[in-house]
Amino acid sequence: MKIYSTISREKERLETIHSGRINLFVCGPTVYDDSHIGHARTYVAFDVVARYLKYRGYSVFYLQNITDVDDKIINRAAESGVSPRYLARKFEQRYLEDMQALGVTNVNYYARATEHIPEIISQIERLMEKGFAYETDTGVYFDESLFPDFGKLSHQSAEKLKKHRIEPDPTKRNSGDFALWKKRQEGEGSSGHGNQDDQFDEEVVWDSPWGKGRPGWHIEDTAITETYFGPQYDIHGGAMDLIFPHHEAEIAQMEAASGKKPLVKYWMHTGFLNVGGEKMSKSLGNFTTIRDMLKEYDPQAFRLFVLLSHYSSAIDFSPDALKQAHRSLERLQKAARIITESIENEDDEDRDLGTIEDADPFVAAARAQFLEHMDNDFNTPYALRTLFDLIRDINRRINDGKISQKGLKEARELLLQAGEVLGLSFFSPVVMAGEKAEVDIATKLAETLIWTRQRLREKKDWQIADEIRNRMKELGIAVEDS
Repeated sequence: MKIYSTISREKERLETIHSGRINLFVCGPTVYDDSHIGHARTYVAFDVVARYLKYRGYSVFYLQNITDVDDKIINRAAESGVSPRYLARKFEQRYLEDMQALGVTNVNYYARATEHIPEIISQIERLMEKGFAYETDTGVYFDESLFPDFGKLSHQSAEKLKKHRIEPDPTKRNSGDFALWKKRQEGEGSSGHGNQDDQFDEEVVWDSPWGKGRPGWHIEDTAITETYFGPQYDIHGGAMDLIFPHHEAEIAQMEAASGKKPLVKYWMHTGFLNVGGEKMSKSLGNFTTIRDMLKEYDPQAFRLFVLLSHYSSAIDFSPDALKQAHRSLERLQKAARIITESIENEDDEDRDLGTIEDADPFVAAARAQFLEHMDNDFNTPYALRTLFDLIRDINRRINDGKISQKGLKEARELLLQAGEVLGLSFFSPVVMAGEKAEVDIATKLAETLIWTRQRLREKKDWQIADEIRNRMKELGIAVEDS
C-alpha cells in the first residue's frame, strides 16, 4: 500500500510503527453548530480509509477529538441564552447522529477536550520546562521562533507564515505565537448574576499553575493523541485548511515536548468541497448542513458522490451531482439484483467458492484491480470504475449465457466486499431526491437479518441461517432462495 503524505509530497509505502497495527487520528468538530457537508466529505473519506485498512488485515484504532470548549462555543452559548456545556453536548449528539446516518461508523473513540484537562496541563508544563513556552498576563504561549521546523508541513518559512496569521496581543513575544492556555479575563462570563457566573466557571474554567483559564485549540489534539497513542503514531488526517496553523502547531507542540520526530508518519488531507467554485464554510455562509442535505438526498448517494472523487481533490457540490451519484448507485444495485436473481440452486453442492487461484478469471481480475486502486492511496474513483466495468461485462455475459454459477457467486461476493470497504450497500434500494421518507426500524432490521443470513450461508452455517429464515417467517417476512 502507498499513501500520499502532505509533509513529504510523495506517495510512501505504508510501514506501520507497530506490526499489524495502525493508530489513526482525525481532527473532530468544534461543537457549536450543526456540521456541514464539507465536514461530511472529510469524515466519509476517512471512514473508508479505516474500513480498507481493516479489510487489509490491520488492527486500526481510529481516534477523533471533540472540541467542546472554545471561544465559538462560549459566544454562541451567550447568544442563545444557554450554558456552554449544554450547547456543546447538544451539537455533539447531533454530530454523532449525522455520522451514523452517513454510515461513518469506524471511529473507535471520541475524546472530549474537557475530559483531558490534566493531560493538557501536563503537556504545557513540559513545554514551559523546556523553554518552548512562556507566560504572560493573558495566557501561556508557544514561542514559534524556538522551533526551527515550524512550517515543514505547509512547506513555508516561519516568516512567510507569520504574514498570513497575525493575532494582535501586546503581551506576546512574537505575533505568530499561539495560545496554549487562555487565562480567564476580568468580566469574562460575568452576567451580574452569581449563579450564572459560577456555572460559567464550572463549565469552561479550570485551575492551572498559571491561574484559572481554559486550553487553546491546538494543545487539546496533541494531549489527546499522546494519551492514547504516545508521542508518535501512524496517520493524522483532516481537511486541507487545517494544515496551517492547526497541524503545524500540533507538530511543534508534540515534537518540542517529547524530543521525538516525527509526530506522525503520514499526513493525509482532504480537498475542499466547493459550491460554485468557492470553498464551503460557515464563515462564508455558503454551507449546507448534513441534516438539511439528508432531507433531500439518500446518505448512500452522498457517500458515492464523495467517493467518485479522490479524497485529496476538490469537488463541487450541486443537486445535479447528487442526482447523478444516485443514478450511478442505482446502476450498481440493479446489477447486484440481476446477479443475485441469476444464481440458481443456492443449497446445492456448489457452495464452496474456492480459493482466489481457482476463481473465475474475469472476476478475479476485477478484484485484483479493485485492490490495486485502493492500495494506491485509496483511489476510490478508480476502484469504483472497476466495479462499473465489472457489472457492465457481467450483464453482457449473463445475456450471452457465458458465465458460470460459480462466477456469479464470486461476482456477488466481490460486490459485497467492495460495499463493505466503501460503506455502500449494493443490495438495497436508495430513494430519489424529493421522495425521501423515513425507513422504519423494522425494515432496517429485516435488511440486516437478510444480510447476516447470507453471510452465514456463505460460511456454510446452514443451521443458523435456516433458523433466521424460520423466525422471520413467523414474523410475516418470507425469505425465498431462488
